[in-house]
Amino acid sequence: MRAVVQRVNGASVAVDGRVTGEIVGEGLCVLVGVTHDDTPERCAQLARKLWSLRVLQDEKSCSDVGAPLLVISQFTLYGDARKGRRPTWNAAAPGPVAEPLVDEVVAQLRALGAHVETGRFGADMKVSLTNDGPFTVLLEV
Repeated sequence: MRAVVQRVNGASVAVDGRVTGEIVGEGLCVLVGVTHDDTPERCAQLARKLWSLRVLQDEKSCSDVGAPLLVISQFTLYGDARKGRRPTWNAAAPGPVAEPLVDEVVAQLRALGAHVETGRFGADMKVSLTNDGPFTVLLEV
């Protein structure tokens, strides 16, 4: 499981011109990719890492300051463009496998006490954010 984590000062995601998820102020925008051998245990591990990751102002975590997270599924994180000019998506888990695991990351975050907003799995989403720093990190569990 991979996640691109961006420290933001506000972020939103829209589908068909309608906002489906939005966070205001300091928080994290998290793009989550799922591969074939990911498990619910990895979802819990990623959620714990995201909730406690000390990347906000003054080395605080979302759990320290109650900062929200915007979690968006993104199968393209497992794209491979090493050969040719077109990426392959072979390492990305198919929708029926990936969707419940992304949902599990969100559920685990909420169980930890996080305020989580989301996109819509499989939709053509438009993501807007203000990257604070800029600060972006790649997590793999």
